[in-house]
Amino acid sequence: MLKIGAVLVGLVVVAAVLGPVLVSSDPSTQVLALRLAAPSVAHPFGMDELGRDILARILSGARISLLVGVAVVGVSATVGTLLGSLAGYRGGLVDDVISRVIDVLLAFPGLLLAIALVAVLGPSLANVLLALTAIGWVGYARLVRGLVLRAREFEYVHAARALGASTMRIIVVHLVPATLPSLLVQATIGMAGAIIGEASLSYLGLGVQPPTPSWGTMLNGGRAHMLDAPHLTVFPGLAIALLVVGFNLLGDGLRDRFEGRRRTDS
Repeated sequence: MLKIGAVLVGLVVVAAVLGPVLVSSDPSTQVLALRLAAPSVAHPFGMDELGRDILARILSGARISLLVGVAVVGVSATVGTLLGSLAGYRGGLVDDVISRVIDVLLAFPGLLLAIALVAVLGPSLANVLLALTAIGWVGYARLVRGLVLRAREFEYVHAARALGASTMRIIVVHLVPATLPSLLVQATIGMAGAIIGEASLSYLGLGVQPPTPSWGTMLNGGRAHMLDAPHLTVFPGLAIALLVVGFNLLGDGLRDRFEGRRRTDS
């Protein structure tokens, strides 16, 4: 699973980076004479309802999806790790406050909360990143808190505390490294969740705004042509499925690899 996931994700990343080289068509150029044209040699994925090359738009949309995934996971993992480590190590009132905030946020469906936030802030890519990050850090904080509760009882942590190390030094130098394998697995799966979240918000018209290509907006635009031009939705849907499955397989493979190492070490 690890190798398959890495290959799938790698293919999408390479295609996104080399998109302008692989496809000469501009994703925003309209050729109305080719409106809804079926896949052909010149346009392998066909043309959309405005005569734009679907392959070029999918490759451009891949950069948006990867940007959202990296940004959301990076910020969410950083914030969640710091708050979760602080709650798990300090305990007491600090743990109670952070845990109650986590419980409140977990009580709401994540996507509905993101929709509400974007609806209030206004549709844009920046607001999508903000909304997905506002709900994304919770999972990392809960995971890290549980890991730190166990790791803080290790002997090397007691030794560091006895030597006078500060709370922040103990967290950054001794506790966070112990959580990295689990965090890496959570991050890869979180990438898939962020990509689906962005596509869902864009599909509803709350994410990336036209004419910027997004897989979600492409699916929304193809709804009216499910029968006469199914390629408008088939190819963006396959792109989302390919990347999400790739990240999920990558996360599962990393989890199996780390669990195997722990069993070997024990």
